[in-house]
Amino acid sequence: MEQGINSEILLQLVTEKMPFGKHEGWLLCNLPVSYLEWFVRKGGFPKGKLGMQLNTIYEIKLNGLEFLLEPLKKK
Repeated sequence: MEQGINSEILLQLVTEKMPFGKHEGWLLCNLPVSYLEWFVRKGGFPKGKLGMQLNTIYEIKLNGLEFLLEPLKKK
């Protein structure tokens, strides 16, 4: 079964902020790849919803798919 893109998750990436750490307060979509890679090197993303969101934005950035988020960003 093919899994489509969940638009609600994409919307969360452009509206929700990082709740802790070096980039606390940053929109998830604006987190630098180097920060996301740090999580991967340190054993993975946090558990739960935030971990899923961070993994999603990491995959988007890693694969050059940030254009998917552009229509959702507030101008």
